[in-house]
Amino acid sequence: MSHPELLDRLSERYHIAPEYRDIWGNRQQVSEETQRALLGVMGVATDSDQHMQQALERAEAEDWGRPLPPVHVAREGEGCIRLDITVRAESAGHWHRWTLTEEDGGRREGRFRPSDLEQEGQRMLDGEVRERRILSLPDDRPGGYHRLELQDLEMPGEGISSMSLIVVPADCYRPQAVSGGQRVWGLNIPLYALRSSRNWGIGDFTDLIRVLEFAAQAGVDLVGLNPLHALFPHNPSHASPYSPSSRQFLNVLYLDVEALPEFAECDAAQHQVRDRVFQQRLDRLRGSELVDYPGVAGAKMTVLETLYGHFQKKHLDRGDERAEAFARFRRSRGDALRLHALYEAIQESLHRADPSVWGWPAWPEPYRHPESEAVAAFATEHAERTGFYEYLQWQAHAQLRRAGHRAFELGLALGLYQDIAVSVDVGGAETWANQELYVLEGRIGSPPDDFNLDGQDWGLPPWNPEMLRDCGYAPFIKTLRENMSTAGVVRLDHVMSLMRLFWVPAGMSPREGGYVSYPFQDLLGILALESHRNRCLVVGEDLGTVPDEVREALRPMGVLSYRLLYFEKADDGNFRTPADFATQALIATSTHDLPTLSGYWEGLDLELRDRLHLFPTAKHREDQIIGRAEDRARLLVALEKEGLLPAGLSVQAVPEGEMTVDLAVSIHRFLARTPAMVMMAQMEDVLGQREQINLPGTTDERPNWRHKLRLDLEQWEREPRVLAILNALREERAVIT
Repeated sequence: MSHPELLDRLSERYHIAPEYRDIWGNRQQVSEETQRALLGVMGVATDSDQHMQQALERAEAEDWGRPLPPVHVAREGEGCIRLDITVRAESAGHWHRWTLTEEDGGRREGRFRPSDLEQEGQRMLDGEVRERRILSLPDDRPGGYHRLELQDLEMPGEGISSMSLIVVPADCYRPQAVSGGQRVWGLNIPLYALRSSRNWGIGDFTDLIRVLEFAAQAGVDLVGLNPLHALFPHNPSHASPYSPSSRQFLNVLYLDVEALPEFAECDAAQHQVRDRVFQQRLDRLRGSELVDYPGVAGAKMTVLETLYGHFQKKHLDRGDERAEAFARFRRSRGDALRLHALYEAIQESLHRADPSVWGWPAWPEPYRHPESEAVAAFATEHAERTGFYEYLQWQAHAQLRRAGHRAFELGLALGLYQDIAVSVDVGGAETWANQELYVLEGRIGSPPDDFNLDGQDWGLPPWNPEMLRDCGYAPFIKTLRENMSTAGVVRLDHVMSLMRLFWVPAGMSPREGGYVSYPFQDLLGILALESHRNRCLVVGEDLGTVPDEVREALRPMGVLSYRLLYFEKADDGNFRTPADFATQALIATSTHDLPTLSGYWEGLDLELRDRLHLFPTAKHREDQIIGRAEDRARLLVALEKEGLLPAGLSVQAVPEGEMTVDLAVSIHRFLARTPAMVMMAQMEDVLGQREQINLPGTTDERPNWRHKLRLDLEQWEREPRVLAILNALREERAVIT
């Protein structure tokens, strides 16, 4: 076999696409160098034809060497399940037994001879002929996670082979609130940005409950949040929720310290908080225009440590009911919680000794592997500190769960709307605990586009599709469960990741990256199953260069498309009329990576990009400035057609300067008239803020993820601008399409 053929076959075997179309529609070939690099980060040697041939043979041996695949995903109502099984030719005539253990404990079984089954293929492996046959199982299986076992009854010494069989529904959960032409609306709130008279300089879970109470009074159906994923307690300045330590645990800075049950019992903690100097410290944290993450963490951790000490003495040492509740939480989260807390304890200890230790790849070698003797010794020696971090997760989950319950008590139709990041930080707890699952020398990114001519490297490691399938998709299932458990709606950031991700090998530029495919239909099916189990509506962030086949697959699955006003234009460049918007969609003005409505109108994002030298060329800058002026005019024309042009404005003379309340109300009414099932108003737009949350392509150049909302939560109900926009939305969305 020739060299190019070997490389192409290896690339196909490991799901590397040979080409892709860029944002301009041009076909881009993936170079041989990129193919080699992508295979290399997956641990496949390509430095010689011999090594490539050996890699192909190993892959084929792995495929043909196991009697059952690791997992099979089947859909309800699609007839009998057809499974590939592999047997030695000499045992094909033996009687075999399959046993299906259902999730609820029920069992069913059947007997067959492989030689009686349809043959799909044959291979020579280790001097023996292997046959692939198709086993059909009954079509009356229930939905859920089941276990299938296979045994050669005439060769009992060979043992039992097993696999995961996942039976999924045809589509995702669709709540009653968005059926029959009904349309719901909500508020998007960056939780960290909430100001209140009582928080400690960052929004917390008690603030969230108060937002829900405000929302219920305003007739809101759901409240959306930034990702609540666990970040890095040792480094609170790492503020991006889209680069978390773990997506299976929570950011403990959102804890309301004074709401912990131990606080009411602990005189020492109460004394700490009542102290005049501490109160002055809290006043400064509340009064700052930006979230002071180190200051907030310092204040909260000091008191939380006191509370955990109290919890140990009063509850753990006595083994009372509260101690048992903690034990139940530990058992329910199992090794995942233990390893997460252990990671935080080790990282804290090593970082304190050497501030350059940024994450587990920078740890001393003995600590880099969760199962090492050094880690076991650390866990024994620092059991109390590990317990502290487990306690914080217990309390964070309890407070978020309380908020989720409160949302439905208040009558919000869809409750909380939570966001799931596309991946995790390479140095965080999740990658440390699951190193074989992540491709640690690869990074997720995107190919060149109008805004980034060199493409993007997001610094996040991708899942290895082979390993994901080998473990029965368990990490994907856990991530969905943890984030759906308290939500009525979830949004999958970069939903295209279910089908493919753009990988950038370490040391290469995004221009040299390529797409790697994932088992799309399997992941979609599991998404549907978990959405039903958690009664959760699903939104897929499908902005940008998303292949048509992704949107075509999501639509019949009932996944809502994610649409933004700024991009909803017809072919002639004009904004769509409300009637032309998609129905199966969530519509909003903007998102965290784009300018606020006021910032967009005033062109502040263009000024900022210019100041930070983020335009690829002078022509791109000029085109963006001219395009924004045209968009302002087009937006006024669209409002005029709907009879929404505010008094005093004219399409003949496009105004400049700040966005008025009347114009903001009109734009929100315009969006609210669309048939989109869900409409979200950004709280920054409701309050008329100019600064955007995050500017892609920047880290320390500006305060991303730090700007607070303009008004204290307690003032919202008296703010004319807030009342005007919310009243308009309530009126418009009450109309059934």
